[in-house]
Amino acid sequence: MVPMFLVFWALVAIASVRAQDGPVYPDGSIRLVGGRNPTEGNVEVFYRGRWGSICDDEWDIREAYIVCKMLGYNRAVRATFNSQFGRGRDLIWMDNMFCTGREFRLDRCRFDGWGVHDCNHAEAAGVVCDGQRARAISQASSPESSPNALPVAKTAIRLVTEKDLTVRLVGGRTTTEGRVEVRMPQGWGLVCGDGWGVQEANVVCNMLQLGHAKSAVQSGAYGGHHNNMILSGVKCKGSEHNIADCLHDRVGRVFCPGEENIAGVVCSASLPDLVVDEKEIERTSYIDNIAMSNLQCALEENCLSSSAYDRTRPGWQFLQRRVLRFTARIGNFGTTDFRPFLPKQAWQWHACHLHYHSMEVFAHFDLIDSRGNKVAEGHKASFCLEDNECHTNIPKKYACANYGDQGISVGCVDTYHHNIDCQWVDITDIRPGTYYFKVSVNPELKVAELSYDNNAATCIVHFDYVSAQVYNCTLGRP
Repeated sequence: MVPMFLVFWALVAIASVRAQDGPVYPDGSIRLVGGRNPTEGNVEVFYRGRWGSICDDEWDIREAYIVCKMLGYNRAVRATFNSQFGRGRDLIWMDNMFCTGREFRLDRCRFDGWGVHDCNHAEAAGVVCDGQRARAISQASSPESSPNALPVAKTAIRLVTEKDLTVRLVGGRTTTEGRVEVRMPQGWGLVCGDGWGVQEANVVCNMLQLGHAKSAVQSGAYGGHHNNMILSGVKCKGSEHNIADCLHDRVGRVFCPGEENIAGVVCSASLPDLVVDEKEIERTSYIDNIAMSNLQCALEENCLSSSAYDRTRPGWQFLQRRVLRFTARIGNFGTTDFRPFLPKQAWQWHACHLHYHSMEVFAHFDLIDSRGNKVAEGHKASFCLEDNECHTNIPKKYACANYGDQGISVGCVDTYHHNIDCQWVDITDIRPGTYYFKVSVNPELKVAELSYDNNAATCIVHFDYVSAQVYNCTLGRP
């Protein structure tokens, strides 16, 4: 028999854990946090007695639509990224969400598994929902709410300042890092970290002639106080010469969600620079028909359209999937090696490929119609990174075999050949015709690079039921 004092302390421990997050909700319950009113915020999901964040990898308007419908709103205005409404929780429950938009609950969508992710608190997914009812409640219940109670369209900072801005880094251990401060007519002030990412950080590093952004920071690690916040909602392309040319939400008295949500940067003169070989895509693309009985690995790795997972159809295992195969050849033309951002102990073993994948979302493969809509379910590809070919006198440094170190050396190329599982786009449910085909590497900008202007190849593809032609590929941004 278990002693009564052990039972007592076990009950106390369980109660204290549950008290951390308040009442217990059904698993899969969701809520929005950090917004200016009930219609917006970072999305949190409840599972096994605790609230956790959702990573913004693969997050888009389809997932946002389901969240808004679950919360009683008619539609989603937009999906948000990069912890738009404040730093996410350290506990991240969901990553790489894929919803069709027809699910009635978020946990009915495909994702990597509860607690399986490769993200941090700066990658919290969020939504802005459309709902007159919620705005009315917000205004009635918070008469002293912020003057920013309703979201406004972003505008160029220069429209307010009418001139270039001066920036500086403060609080860092070296001159190449620190919190970002901007000089306004009213003096120096902080930048809110809402949505702050590597592209915004890159503009600051370029302005200060410190090279490029190695990482973007959303925290109070470099000091500063929210009372000195002067600029919010900064959004840049990364190529602007001055931060005044970026977009923003507000200058002056700003709404900044979270307690330590201060924008900072770490700059570096040396970074990798991945380039997609667009000619290789043109040369190697073709149509292949594969029996479902040969696609067990692809099913496990979510490499097929959602219709492939419908096992209610009689004889589903004898059906075939039609895929557009191609070879992806990626070179590093930067000034330092491209290394995965995850530590080695966090890499995931893929039994199908018989090696570890160091980046769960290294590439996106998308089929897009003439109106810009993704018509094939965008496939995220996880890669093992290694040096397959190198220029003369450059030794191969990285290899996938035997749990080796992974990366792509300067002057080397990593090649994923067309005959490998998941090196395709599933076009089974797509009507034959002419589309845009886009292959993007490092699409979520998780690893800093010198430039992202050559990370994607966009091509024209025409296919029928037996053949495909890919041509006019050009390089651009993911």
